[in-house]
Amino acid sequence: MTDSKYLIFSLLLISNYWQLIIGNTPVVIWHGMGDSCCNPLSIGRIQKIIENNITGVYVHSIKIGHNDEEDIYNSFFKNTNEQIALACDQLKNDTKLKNGYHAIGFSQGGQFLRAVAQRCPYPPMRNLISIGGQQQGVYGFPRCPVNLTKVCDEIRSLLNFGAYEKFVQQILVQAQYWHDPLNEKLYREKSIFLADINQEINFNPEYRENLLKIKNLVLVKFNKDTMVTPRESEWFGFYKPGQAKVMYEMEESPLYLNDTIGLQTLDSEGRLFRISIDTDHLRFSDEWFVYNIVDAFLRDRN
Repeated sequence: MTDSKYLIFSLLLISNYWQLIIGNTPVVIWHGMGDSCCNPLSIGRIQKIIENNITGVYVHSIKIGHNDEEDIYNSFFKNTNEQIALACDQLKNDTKLKNGYHAIGFSQGGQFLRAVAQRCPYPPMRNLISIGGQQQGVYGFPRCPVNLTKVCDEIRSLLNFGAYEKFVQQILVQAQYWHDPLNEKLYREKSIFLADINQEINFNPEYRENLLKIKNLVLVKFNKDTMVTPRESEWFGFYKPGQAKVMYEMEESPLYLNDTIGLQTLDSEGRLFRISIDTDHLRFSDEWFVYNIVDAFLRDRN
């Protein structure tokens, strides 16, 4: 081998080695309601897509519980604040994440990872990607997976009893991001999770400071979503107070206008991205995900 060919070969080896060792920011993913960390047909498939498209990337899929069954159960019936604390401990104790990570949350996992960004700045979160996340909450319980009909019936009965009853708030995940536009005062007083991370109870400057530490906030909305009511919540929109028909967009929301969590700042600095797709909830092709998420936000040039 000539000296020039040897040099080129050596540089390629070094480049590939460097990419494998430090060139790929790890990715953390958090599934949605009724799913588990490692389901090969859902979040496990997403993990494979990421791994197959970014050489040597490390993916941490958050699991709340000792096994898949507990993880699914906890997505309905474990206090969200406790889940966030457990997730923060997982990430802090994973040495592969110590230099930072990208985060992708699916459905309720999107708002949960935003809470992680606001409450747990270490290890540092880079890009935060919310895919179908209910950032302003929901006002209506979604359709239910066929295999979980009995669970969803129980949840509906609890919500009908009273989403803001203390014991319902403590045990039911979906009640903790239930946002009643007909009674905003009660929502702000009783919500133990969403009203807190949206700075609607007491202002915590660290929540804003920590969210502004991320590089980009990416919000994906499904234009034909039949799961999230209202779907505008996925872009921080919601019903105007006192009724449940007329919507406001993110720029009209108190969150944005008062910049209490940093949305206006992120937007003005070109660090807030809104993506829409004309499908139902979490319905997207592998090609769409690779082009819009992996290539756009997970590769190290971002």
